[in-house]
Amino acid sequence: MTMRAQAEIDLGAITHNIRTISARTSAKVLAVVKADAYGHGLIPVAQAALDGGAHYLGVALLEEAISLRTSGITAPIIAWLTPPGSDFQKALSHDIELSVPSADIFREILAAAKESEVKPRIHIEVDTGMSRGGFLEDWNVFLSELAEHQNEVEASGFWSHFARADEPGEVANARQLSDFEHKLAQLQDLGIHPTYVHFANSAATLTNSDAQKDIVRVGIAMYGLSPDITTLGEVSQWGLQPAMTLKAILHLVKHVPAGSAVGYGGTAVLDHDTKLGVVAMGYADGISRRTSSSAAVTINGERAHIIGRVSMDQFVVDLGISSNAKAGDMVTIFGHQASSADEWAQAAGTINYEIVTRIGPRVPRIYLH
Repeated sequence: MTMRAQAEIDLGAITHNIRTISARTSAKVLAVVKADAYGHGLIPVAQAALDGGAHYLGVALLEEAISLRTSGITAPIIAWLTPPGSDFQKALSHDIELSVPSADIFREILAAAKESEVKPRIHIEVDTGMSRGGFLEDWNVFLSELAEHQNEVEASGFWSHFARADEPGEVANARQLSDFEHKLAQLQDLGIHPTYVHFANSAATLTNSDAQKDIVRVGIAMYGLSPDITTLGEVSQWGLQPAMTLKAILHLVKHVPAGSAVGYGGTAVLDHDTKLGVVAMGYADGISRRTSSSAAVTINGERAHIIGRVSMDQFVVDLGISSNAKAGDMVTIFGHQASSADEWAQAAGTINYEIVTRIGPRVPRIYLH
């Protein structure tokens, strides 16, 4: 049976990208597979990353980490978005390393450790200028508590996150790195020496050797996409390959005369006779409504632009009067030999991260090896 739509995931590209990035740095690689591996599929992508030499896996949510464990993956895993009240005992029972961004969460992890009689492995997160996660005003309070309880935990990591690593010349990057190293020295003065120090995300891994400590955290680059197409350019310059190609079936083709309005609200009116094609995907599948009358797809090697508003389950493209496209043909929305995720991001007024992560669960992932 022909699928209405599908996202083809090239696992070989994932493995290749990890190997390529690993060759650029002496640090170990942490493969970021949060958000269902940026929409590519958590378990298959995690395994492909490990096959490529990734040492660690990183996720935001505890349930993502547990899914990795229950699938049989034994590599080190860190979960870094575990709010108060999370099931820390369950995390410890699954050998999941936990990020500690506040004294309150540190206390909850200590309590869970006493109940489970498992020594937790923690990664201490500090806020160095992003004003998001990590210790800031409570840093000194935490240092005192950590000194008191340091024998009850294993300091597996010390980390922070860049706010502007995709702007390599930005002075804020150097300020963040300096603050990071200062806080690390304070920790070491207490006799606490984390096993791994990590700061670099994809952008810093590709452009900032000073930030490549013991581990680099590779997210968007692992999927063959640029951290910022405007400031850093295409990832092909680093030998990376996009892993996702999004496709859908051409549901219907029809001749439509000039003067016809297309789609909800009649926002597009044809100024020429043409053939229109109805593509069987919509915003329920992750096709942004903001790409209405802007983004382009590829059908039989020919580009066709969206015309009118994207609907929940379908959108319309202008095939041109001489098109030989027919219902049942495969439409490539972005990916191999078609528009890129970056072009779709530009059409939607967003970033490529959102384009791939928003592809909905009713779009099957087809894995190519």
